[in-house]
Amino acid sequence: MDISLVGRIIPVFVQAAWTTVELSLISLAIGLAVAALIAGLRLSHVAILRFLGTAYVSVFRGTPALIQIFLLYFGGPQIGIQLEPFAAGAIALGLNIAAYMAESIRGGVLSVDRGQMEAARSLGFAEGQSMRWIVLPQAAKLMIRPLGVNAVALVKGTALVATISVVELTYTAQRFIGSTYKPFEIFAVTAVLYMIMVYGLTLIIDRLDRAYAGEA
Repeated sequence: MDISLVGRIIPVFVQAAWTTVELSLISLAIGLAVAALIAGLRLSHVAILRFLGTAYVSVFRGTPALIQIFLLYFGGPQIGIQLEPFAAGAIALGLNIAAYMAESIRGGVLSVDRGQMEAARSLGFAEGQSMRWIVLPQAAKLMIRPLGVNAVALVKGTALVATISVVELTYTAQRFIGSTYKPFEIFAVTAVLYMIMVYGLTLIIDRLDRAYAGEA
């Protein structure tokens, strides 16, 4: 193993890892926003809205994330959508993970005893108020772990945007392999940096989970 090479590439790879973190955060924000909307559609009493929510989840969970990235980045210009690689990757990943997060949110809401909603309605709360003040605070405790799993999958999934030349961790690794011909050292450093990112995210999820458990 070429230790000197590892020492030389670490600063560059740390910078690339920061790009991966930025990409993950933006995609996560998009994913959570869209997931909340889709979960609302899936829980709606209106049949057409439930259908639209179900269709979204089926399409984005039923097709590879890589194809979705290609469709937006390479196919987008044909319909007037011209995006830079980073923006295309962030949006595509966000829309993809939203389908999984929507099911996590929906599952959390459905896990709350239906009697909670009925009790709130009997006290004079409107349905929206009952959902906001009674159901969602209880459901949030149940969503943390599933959403955390989704977030971890998202961080690892950012490697896919290397295929559209986003200069994140995996793309940087591929470039260095081409110039150094040392795949073991390059991918070992890459794997360690991914593990650090995932471990840090896992710590945040554990802390949130314990904080909500302490309120229970």
